[in-house]
Amino acid sequence: MPVAQLIVRNLEDAVVRRLRRRAAELGLSVEEAHRQLLREVLLGQAGPRPNFKEYLLQMPNVGGDDLFERDAGAERPVEI
Repeated sequence: MPVAQLIVRNLEDAVVRRLRRRAAELGLSVEEAHRQLLREVLLGQAGPRPNFKEYLLQMPNVGGDDLFERDAGAERPVEI
């Protein structure tokens, strides 16, 4: 089965930079990242997506819950 080649010209620098960054983040060549991106967008062949638990586990630890406690006596300006 022949394999087609595609040359894309006149891409914005920002697009190329983002493709290179995506490739580096995935540990791929820029060419392979480009192939994967085209497959995902055009054929709907996205790789496995993390579930909600995995998204939560990826969040950085920013401290304990006490950082988010409200002072019940604190006044707040309210417009009516």
